[in-house]
Amino acid sequence: MYLLDTHAMLWYLRDSPELSMSAHSLIDKAEYVAVSIASFWEIAIKQSIGKMQFCMTIPELESLCLDRDIQLRRKSAR
Repeated sequence: MYLLDTHAMLWYLRDSPELSMSAHSLIDKAEYVAVSIASFWEIAIKQSIGKMQFCMTIPELESLCLDRDIQLRRKSAR
């Protein structure tokens, strides 16, 4: 299982060279990949204060994650 941070998620979804090929491969082969809902809060906050430009809405980003088999983690593991 991998829990991606905000940057790793964005780099993976964009196929960015910022994410190493080995990291990209690990994510591709992982049985379970997730991202915290807090990453979406972070993106929304940074967009609202002008620190991040992003061409997708948060719901579109969530849908893209699900399309790429990245689960949305809404609560902590116990």
